[in-house]
Amino acid sequence: MTTRTLGVVMNGVTGRMGYRQHLVRSILAINEGGGVAVAGGGRVLLQPVLVGRSESKLREICERHAIKNWTTDLAGALRDPDNHLYFDAQVTSARVGAITRAIEAGKHVYTEKPTAETLAEAVELARLAGESGVRHGVVQDKLFLPGLLKLRRLVDGGFFGRVLSVRGEFGYWVFEGDWQSAQRPSWNYRAEDGGGIALDMFCHWSYVLENLFGRVEAVTARTVTHIAERVDEDGRAYRATADDAAYGIFELEAGVVAQINSSWCVRVHRDELVEFQVDGTHGSAVAGLRGCRIQHRASTPKPVWNPDVPVTHSFRDDWQEVPDNEEFDNGFKVQWEMFVRAVVDGTPFPYDFTAGARGVRLAEAGLRSSAEGRRVELRELREFGEVRTAPAEAL
Repeated sequence: MTTRTLGVVMNGVTGRMGYRQHLVRSILAINEGGGVAVAGGGRVLLQPVLVGRSESKLREICERHAIKNWTTDLAGALRDPDNHLYFDAQVTSARVGAITRAIEAGKHVYTEKPTAETLAEAVELARLAGESGVRHGVVQDKLFLPGLLKLRRLVDGGFFGRVLSVRGEFGYWVFEGDWQSAQRPSWNYRAEDGGGIALDMFCHWSYVLENLFGRVEAVTARTVTHIAERVDEDGRAYRATADDAAYGIFELEAGVVAQINSSWCVRVHRDELVEFQVDGTHGSAVAGLRGCRIQHRASTPKPVWNPDVPVTHSFRDDWQEVPDNEEFDNGFKVQWEMFVRAVVDGTPFPYDFTAGARGVRLAEAGLRSSAEGRRVELRELREFGEVRTAPAEAL
């Protein structure tokens, strides 16, 4: 068995998501497990090269995890022929320029979403990446959550019959930063820095709905900035210019209607921070991050509305837990392994920049719907087809 090493330029791993999920729980975890198994029986180890603006933060992370290479010079890292992949977890406003430079340098690119702040930019990135012959992929981590994997199993097994509707609730209370520190970075609440929950979460809902129930064809949304002023990481008050809540109705193929509320201004009264209820003619399911409960039509109770008497029936007890039936690895790590295999074996990667552009299109449609107070069909926005990826040689 042969083992080889690929250099991975990682930009933005001083942030919470880039550090915890992508560096520690993906790249370093892959190496600790012996690397990524690829076609032909070989394995691939990943050599991270950390890139960022803060020398002190980069140095501290490298010392903590015995990582050899870090730099504040992105151009130099991209020129290095030993670095084959580029990963981006920066703030959204910095993403397009850096990814463009990586593609022009001939690097395969894997990035957090959204790929861009506007649909036009996202489509141009997809075109550029497709024509260059590099492999390109977008993080779509929620597809690999245990709860949604169980939901996928139910869909594939025909449990629901005909799916009628999907109802999703996502969010939690993000503290304003004054009397308790905020759990999210301040740029999330500044539109000028690429913030906003619609741009963030509608990109997630695009691929979740598309891969489980069908592509979105139209959206009616209302975005709101509930908290007008927040306090940043340095204790300075600032005006929130981005939406912190988005309420959407999504019309899917085959007549499925999805309603999803996304909010950083809601207190949790549910089992998990995100939950989806799917109702079909033959059964229903409620899936969260890890758990999934079902109710078949044969086990459905027959409620009768009567506000004059107290409800004594426990409706939650009528639901059955879906068993794991398998071991679930970290979703970010699983998708990293998929992308590395696509790069090394020269095979297509299903969650590419075109899929990322569809997510940006849904966010843009939702923002337009809210601004204009109307239902927006996605075809009203700039159309784009599947970007054809030029053949890439296996590494």
